[in-house]
Amino acid sequence: MELQRTHLEAVLASRESGSPELGRIILTEHEPVITVTRRPGAQSHVLFSQAALAARGIEVCETDRGGDVTYHGPGQLVCYPIIDLNRAGLRIHEYMRALEEAVIGVLSRFGIESRRDPEATGVWVPRGDGQDAKICAMGVRVRRWVSMHGLAINIDPDMSHFGLIVPCGLAGRPVISMKEIAGEACPSMDQVAGLLVEELGRVLRPMG
Repeated sequence: MELQRTHLEAVLASRESGSPELGRIILTEHEPVITVTRRPGAQSHVLFSQAALAARGIEVCETDRGGDVTYHGPGQLVCYPIIDLNRAGLRIHEYMRALEEAVIGVLSRFGIESRRDPEATGVWVPRGDGQDAKICAMGVRVRRWVSMHGLAINIDPDMSHFGLIVPCGLAGRPVISMKEIAGEACPSMDQVAGLLVEELGRVLRPMG
């Protein structure tokens, strides 16, 4: 959070200087943590006590992003784009769709079919049972039209940890990882990260 705020202030300062930059991208891999928004009812989507989670080595933190409850952990690529949406000429809805497009583009490079769900933000993979499974969760916050937070792609995390919460508050909606789809052909964290930066550069461009 501190790093995001530092970069956000720098992007705002570039705007005030008259030479606005488009933004920066932070890529990371978190230790096991459940993040809970301030949305009413979000806390109820954490299914175990903090003591029980701590015994499993999982921290619980409040977050100021949009959305609901989510899990981050090793094997999951987390991306925080700090983007001046004015410079990109995007409103929040358009920005979210651009993030989804970037992730869909990354997955397609590894032969994984994915798509949007018009009723649920994020990126989803169709399964043989007719139900889509979420492979990428998203949640953002915007301050003075600069974005914070972002997206998390499940490459090869401990999928059992998602059973400790109601992911994104969507009861009955499954989650999935690239490893579960691709098996031994699953790409590395660095491979996915490199292509994600490329795809974000394609969909997020300065206006004019």
